[in-house]
This record gives sequence, structure tokens and C-alpha cells, in this order.
Amino acid sequence: MSLNFRYLKYLPIYTIPVFAYISFFGGGVWSYALVLYAFGLVPLLDFLMPVDPNNLSEAEEALAKNDRFYDFLLYSTVPIQYILLVLFFFAVQQPDISRFELVGIVLSFGICCGGIGINVAHELGHRKTLSEQRLAKMLLLTSLYMHFFIEHNRGHHKNVATEDDPATARHGEIVYFFWFRSVMNSYLSAWHLENERLHHLGKTMASFQNEMIQYSLIQIAFLGVIYYFFGGFVLSCFVISAVIGFLLLETINYVEHYGLMRRKNEDGIYERILPVHSWNSEHLIGRILLFELTRHSDHHFRSTRKYQILRYFDESPQMPAGYPAMILLSLVPPLWFFVMHRHIKRYKAQHPQGAALA
Repeated sequence: MSLNFRYLKYLPIYTIPVFAYISFFGGGVWSYALVLYAFGLVPLLDFLMPVDPNNLSEAEEALAKNDRFYDFLLYSTVPIQYILLVLFFFAVQQPDISRFELVGIVLSFGICCGGIGINVAHELGHRKTLSEQRLAKMLLLTSLYMHFFIEHNRGHHKNVATEDDPATARHGEIVYFFWFRSVMNSYLSAWHLENERLHHLGKTMASFQNEMIQYSLIQIAFLGVIYYFFGGFVLSCFVISAVIGFLLLETINYVEHYGLMRRKNEDGIYERILPVHSWNSEHLIGRILLFELTRHSDHHFRSTRKYQILRYFDESPQMPAGYPAMILLSLVPPLWFFVMHRHIKRYKAQHPQGAALA
């Protein structure tokens, strides 16, 4: 494919809002169209299609890095997510909607919150311009997870693959316990990090410059607006979808860093972050729909690299399946441990100098 048209491979991201719309208004079993697409068809296609570990050449990378169309694809998800939000409000109020259909609609918008909202916010949150960072925060608002902007950039990327990182799953940790630990400790960590920033500026934690206070007020106001215009039932449905969205994020965190730990030297200092400290997947469809999130090692190795130029490393641990399939597998802990612990042993045998076990 010509470099000028490489961005076309990311256009399938727009299938998510299409299937979301079908889920909102299709009725019956169609209410689960996005659920079945994301966690049925996509894992199947990932299994059937060959993996793609190829990297761009240096010349291609330089061109892709400066191609603004890749950025446009990210920016376009912001109005799409908010359009879906409003459609969701009307969808859950449809007359004669069954409980079966309602569950499908709520799950579908939860997937939008995690797969479009938080995932794209994660990419934009690493950008340097204030406009892109604001877009990231707008997307995080739709999952009531604005503190992620602080904790992920200032906490997770510093502490990943250590005991200090809430988002690094321990070897043998069940995903449901991980949810509780990561959600609670990440939120507390965001307050701590913001308090430290303000302290260096000579400000108190109660200062209105405290971004955690700002985010809390924005999210409360957002919930108030939804309640005022749409009522308590719609608000409840939205909150459930938002929770599904950030639990999807935390499940991805679980998959990305499960059991991997950076080694300490004799002084008790952790080694620097290397490509061996994150799980990756080169399964193509999952890569595309998640804007290359599955090339996670390079993202942690060089967090400022844009999604379209993230690289594959031979030494990076590779998942046995794509991220969507691994998310499903993690929800059944005995199967997850059966697959992953054997996979980890094989990886350690091939790469004895790889990551330690968390």
C-alpha cells in the first residue's frame, strides 16, 4: 500500500459507531450488534488473519509522523463519541424497550466509552498541544474518568512494571480483584500527584488550580446536566455504561502488563523501562481498531511516539491472541491462568533476560 494511503487501514475504526447505532435502534438481538462485533467477529478475524510484525522504514516513518490525516482520524472520534452519547440517551428511552434490549444498549455504549473514548483519549493525552489534551479530557469525561489524564501520564508511565503502579497486574492476580485495586489506587494516586505538583508551585491542595478538583466539578456538572434534561433513569444507564467503559480500560491494563516486573539493582533502583515490560499483539484487526494500542512496548519505551509509527520488537512478549480475545479470556480466571502461565514459561525460556515476574 502506498504510504500516502496507509491511513486507510485505520478507517475500520468507524465500524464501531456504525455497530453502536445498530445496537441502539435495531431492537431485539440487534441490540447486541456491537458486543458481538467487538468480542465475537473481531477475535475470529484476528485468529484467521496472519499477524503483521512489519515496521515502517525510517523514511516512511518520517513521512507518516508528519501526515496530519492520522491526527484527523483521532480528532474525528470526539464529535462521534458525543453524537453517540446523545443517541444513547434517546435509545434507552424508547417506548416498549425490553430489559434484554436495554442491557445490550448499555453494554454497547460502554464499549464506545472504553474503545473510542478512553482509548483515543490515551493517545491524545500524550500529545504536547493544549488543544489535543483538551480533546483527551473531553473523551475521558464520557467515562467519568478524567483523573486518568494525571495518573496515566505522571504515574503509570513512571511506575509501570513496579509494585508502585496500580495498573500493573501481579502474577496470579484475578482480574476482578485487579479492577478494585487499580481503580481505587489510580484515583488516589492522581490526587497525590496533583498535590505534589501544587506543592512545588507553592499552592495548597485546596487551590482551584488543583486539576482533580476541576475534574470533579466538571463531572458533577456533567451528571447534573444529564439529569436535568433526561432524568434519573437515563442518568443511571449512563453511569453504568461509563463504569463499563473504565472497567474495559482496566481490563486492557490487566492484559497489557500482567505478571511483568522491572528488575532492581543492588541499590534497590528499578531498571529503566524496556520493550520487554509490556505484552503486545500483532494481530491486525485488534491493532487497527485500537489505534495500535497493542504495540504497547514501544508506547512505554517512547511514550511520545504517535500511534502510526509504533514499532514491533523481537524481544517484546507477544500475546497468544489479539487483545479482544485476551480480554474475554481474562474474565475467566482459571482459563486465563492456564493459558498465560504456560505462555509466560515459554517466553522466559526463550528470553531469560526478559522481564521479571510481578
